[in-house]
Amino acid sequence: MAISIASSHRVDWNEKINKLKQEVEQLNETERELKESPDGQVSLTDPEARSMATSGRGSGLVGYNVQAAVDSKHHLILAHEVTNQGHDRAQLANMATQAQAVLNGQEITVVADRGYYSGDEIKTCEEAGIKTYLPKPQTSGNQAKGYFGKRDFIYHPKVDEYECPAGERAIYRFTREENGKLIRRYWSSACTHCSMKSRCTTGKYRRISRWEHESILDDLEVRVEQNPDMMKIRRSTVEHPFGTIKSWMGSTHFQMKTMKRVSAEMSLHVLAYNLKRVINILGTKQLIEAIQA
Repeated sequence: MAISIASSHRVDWNEKINKLKQEVEQLNETERELKESPDGQVSLTDPEARSMATSGRGSGLVGYNVQAAVDSKHHLILAHEVTNQGHDRAQLANMATQAQAVLNGQEITVVADRGYYSGDEIKTCEEAGIKTYLPKPQTSGNQAKGYFGKRDFIYHPKVDEYECPAGERAIYRFTREENGKLIRRYWSSACTHCSMKSRCTTGKYRRISRWEHESILDDLEVRVEQNPDMMKIRRSTVEHPFGTIKSWMGSTHFQMKTMKRVSAEMSLHVLAYNLKRVINILGTKQLIEAIQA
């Protein structure tokens, strides 16, 4: 016996095709916005949110980057700012000078992690009387390949030469501009017959680059090596308020959208945090007296 079943539901193919056409139009519009966007990003939920760099592999996050300068003695937030830049490289001088302004322009010491390392930012801090401590990131792959790294070459400022691991001198050759910076180039004529060349370079010469203001970075590296505990101060200082505020915010973090609203929301969190800290430090009575004074 054969059973025939007739469906009462009729598929409206024209409606389905029209919906697909609308989706294609929306995707084409998004593609146009993506091409017109300066940073090649478009957020469909918050137009000003951007992809943030995270340490975890495959743990990309779209949102905002909160910067903060924290007093190491009382853990008070001296300055903060919300940005949508996915990295911290352009924020060192910005936050350091804001904190310095809060402290009436006095000379201050700033400790940051390697994500803030930027020659231009460090130079700006130096010129403003701000002493910096931050480790230099190892961006060269030479050491990972078993070659000598730049730190294996000793710079002699009086003669403007580098001494290589083989004891030869790499002399100044020329200067050229790279990404808006004046870079000096050095190498030794002894490279071609050096017995250690296989550990140094695959090229004809091992060329060394030096930024015109690299002495500032050299001084920084010496400071960090002489004061290794400074990085412990950073971890025990800035992580405290961030951890506390994130705990208050819960798993959802920011409730607002767009830079202006998120900045206002963060300012309220910072105000609440600082008030609680001052109450813990001075007590309610002294705080009220200080406000009324």
